[in-house]
Amino acid sequence: MSDALWVALGASVGAPLRFWLGRRLDGALPWGTLAVNVAASLVLGLCVGWSVDGAALALVGAGFCGGMSTYSSFAVQTRDLGRGRGTTYAVLTLGLGLGAAALGYWLAG
Repeated sequence: MSDALWVALGASVGAPLRFWLGRRLDGALPWGTLAVNVAASLVLGLCVGWSVDGAALALVGAGFCGGMSTYSSFAVQTRDLGRGRGTTYAVLTLGLGLGAAALGYWLAG
């Protein structure tokens, strides 16, 4: 199976999961978007720590995590929250995302 098909298969799971969590958790504050971006960062950290490559990386890293995470929604929601709350949301998302990736890498080691 080609890498493109592995990516599509992973995205077919990740994107609906993102949509479902966004519908359930996003409100005045975008908790669903924050959750999926942090979770995708954790899984990518695990992939790097386990040195996943080839078809597995296409399926999980590019497909599942790429389909589940949404930095376009993050950007729009940050803008919509305004200067103060948007800045807090951006710092929280980036900090938790980097922390989750580091945690995933550490857990894999």
